[in-house]
Amino acid sequence: MTAKEIRQAFLHFFEQKQHHIVPSAPIVVKNDPTLMFTNAGMNQFKDLFLGEAAIKYARVTDTQRCLRVSGKHNDLEEVGIDTYHHTMFEMLGNWSFGDYFKKEAIAWSWELLTEVYKIPKAQLYVTYFEGDEKEGLAKDQEAYDLWKQYVDESHILPGNKKDNFWEMGETGPCGPCSEIHVDCRTDEEKALVSGATLVNADHPQVIEIWNNVFMQFNRLKDGSLQSLPAKHVDTGMGFERLVRVLQQKNSNYDTDVFQPMIQFIAEKSGIPYGADEKTDIAMRVMADHIRAISFVIADGQLPSNNKAGYVIRRILRRAVRYAYTFLNFKEPFLNQLIPLLAEQFKGVFDELVAQQDFVQKVVLEEEVSFLRTLSAGIKRFSEYINPIQKMGIVSFLGPNTEKYPVDETKVKNHESKVISGLFAFELNDTYGFPIDLTELMAREINWSVDMEGFNKYLGEQKNRSRAATAIDTGDWIIVNADDQSEFVGYDDLEIETEILKYRKVKAKGKEQYQIVLRQTPFYAESGGQVGDTGRLEDHSRQFWVDITDTKKENGLTVHFADILPDNLEGKFWAVVDEDKRVLTEDNHSATHLLHAALKQVLGQHVNQKGSLVNADYLRFDFSHFAKVTDEELAQIEVIVNQKIRANIKLKEQRNVPYQDAIESGVTALFGEKYGDFVRMITFDDHFSKELCGGTHVKATGQIGSFKIVSESAVAAGVRRIEAITADKAEQYFLDQRKELGHLKALLNGSKDLSAAVQALLDENAKLKKEIEKTTLERIGNLKNEIVHHVRGINGVNLIARHLDLQSADAVKNLAFSLKDMVDNLYLVFTTEIDGKPGITVMLSDGLVKQGMNASNIVRELGKEIQGGGGGQPFYATAGGKNPAGLASVLEKAESFIPQG
Repeated sequence: MTAKEIRQAFLHFFEQKQHHIVPSAPIVVKNDPTLMFTNAGMNQFKDLFLGEAAIKYARVTDTQRCLRVSGKHNDLEEVGIDTYHHTMFEMLGNWSFGDYFKKEAIAWSWELLTEVYKIPKAQLYVTYFEGDEKEGLAKDQEAYDLWKQYVDESHILPGNKKDNFWEMGETGPCGPCSEIHVDCRTDEEKALVSGATLVNADHPQVIEIWNNVFMQFNRLKDGSLQSLPAKHVDTGMGFERLVRVLQQKNSNYDTDVFQPMIQFIAEKSGIPYGADEKTDIAMRVMADHIRAISFVIADGQLPSNNKAGYVIRRILRRAVRYAYTFLNFKEPFLNQLIPLLAEQFKGVFDELVAQQDFVQKVVLEEEVSFLRTLSAGIKRFSEYINPIQKMGIVSFLGPNTEKYPVDETKVKNHESKVISGLFAFELNDTYGFPIDLTELMAREINWSVDMEGFNKYLGEQKNRSRAATAIDTGDWIIVNADDQSEFVGYDDLEIETEILKYRKVKAKGKEQYQIVLRQTPFYAESGGQVGDTGRLEDHSRQFWVDITDTKKENGLTVHFADILPDNLEGKFWAVVDEDKRVLTEDNHSATHLLHAALKQVLGQHVNQKGSLVNADYLRFDFSHFAKVTDEELAQIEVIVNQKIRANIKLKEQRNVPYQDAIESGVTALFGEKYGDFVRMITFDDHFSKELCGGTHVKATGQIGSFKIVSESAVAAGVRRIEAITADKAEQYFLDQRKELGHLKALLNGSKDLSAAVQALLDENAKLKKEIEKTTLERIGNLKNEIVHHVRGINGVNLIARHLDLQSADAVKNLAFSLKDMVDNLYLVFTTEIDGKPGITVMLSDGLVKQGMNASNIVRELGKEIQGGGGGQPFYATAGGKNPAGLASVLEKAESFIPQG
């Protein structure tokens, strides 16, 4: 069976068992503060397990794209090294929400594996939860007894809490699980060692392929377990492992899931797959990583320097590094795999097919950038390892001895030379240079890296990051029992309601409360629109608490407050800040008009890649491969303002079947999770029609006016427009008018401002040329004068002088001119430009070779003017705060000349 046939057989099997097939949720998680990426098939059903959303289908099945490269589930360092770990993988799953339980889940998993996929029963082992005395949990006797109907008891194995009790996180739904493992070894190997001893022992040929999780508990904050009101089934089968088993391969990478890409890499590199373990690992890393990179970008997450964006950039750079180091790809190559990957997933995950060009462009730009980083890092590494003599031994500290110290005992006690852990960390953290590449380059020249020091600095950074983002969340405390909360904010900004539950959260040292209401008019942050603020008033309207923010968490609307009402019982008035909501709606509706105008002016390839909508402005990111010209921006503004003046009425349609909406030509966004029923927002059927859950104006005239204030690049193929509307746009034009009036006054009321400004510019350029001419003449005179006042000390020609020059470039030019004229030159200039003291140090190449260092000297001299600086061994500068210290600088300069 091919991979596509295997996937389809799974979905068809459970469809026949009355399961509803649901699409894969985006790999990038939104509205869940505990996750950046979908790391398990159950993530998209989390709100159902928590009882925070209505159950539409009691039985569902799917194949879910997952990513495990951060947090608790982090397989990145194993990827490509072994045969079965991946960054992105597919999780085939079947789910029951309060419907069937252990009996059906076990029976159907066995039926599918042995009767449909025809895996020999003798190859399969199953596990069950053996119980845990500390938790007060008994052995899962029910699962054991059910398995005895299908499996010989020698193939039914007990498992501990680590292996056979599944938990969503530190808190939340959990329960015992029953795994299915397959023994892929040869008959000869099986005869020597029983497969039962190799289950859950990380044997590469005895692997878990299916896990049946029986959700029946809820883990509370204090660690205790509470029985769930309804029992659920959460199963997952690793697609790549299943394909490997059915295609009888020894590695996931030998299947038709990965081989087309691996063979393409082998062909382009000229290195056969299987020729060498190092090149094989590199090919596996590339084939694996491009899948994760491509789907995350297709889901709307661009590479960046923080959070989810940093994770995907790290994966991409790991792949490029392997390609560069082991396969000799010195030019961008990874992006060339994307067309092959898109074709492979055609008909399965078509979002990659639809965005193939865009994804390829983003990856190409990242590759180009990182290859530059690699080149710069290699250069910096080479500069660092240039040895200098110190204390009678070779210290190998390079030009930055003080900044990158190495314990002298480590140098003496190691046969190899030691690279500072701080330098390795800075190379990794500041320049994005991988630590494993630093180690590799060090080994090649018989050096080593102080990994203890590197890990120390890395650990300190991680601790700072954790402390900055740590959130301590308490258990929900129920006030009024109810299944779920209802949002009514499309129609009302003030309603009477009740508190359902609350909990305390602590982040960055600040305590807050999260409150859930039975009904709420507060819009929760989503789709780029910020959350509402307002008040929760008691029924008398005499006392209230401020609602400072509103967010979504797994489908639940959560209101943030610094304090709780004194009495949580009874009725409350939930009141949204109307002024802020209205201004936010102006900007949100304007983004829809902007999106449509961009498509009209730039082309239908334009798609939204992100947005931010608040009361002050709107920010809109979109796919486009060139800077938007001033003429195009003006055209876009005209179109949007025409639609505003037309006062187009909002056409809002709720609960539209998703397929009907798509067939009507609506714009849907990549990376968004849409349900079976959606909300359509239309401003003119022939102009703007989008799926959107946000709040909007009743008619476009409310927006008032629209003004673009900036256009810029965000990433390769992604542009950003920032704009203002309503009050802010009006104030913008008033400010511009005021500025224009002021400018006219400065130009004596000139009617032709452009001509007047051009005349000033021409005059300024003329004066600059005259100043430059005068300065050059003065430098020439100074040069001839200074050359005759050189002092010779111990073979060094010293020039130490204060210059009355008001141009840093002039000082630099003079210093370099003197270097060409004077042998063994040691030059120190002091200056005071615009009231700021400065120091310039220049050394001839011969003095640098003898151990003098301009950067070190200027750093010491800078202390005299309460400043600092640096530069290169032969030329360095410093600035400071204390001009009175300049005289001391010149007096101290001589002290740096080596004594005879």
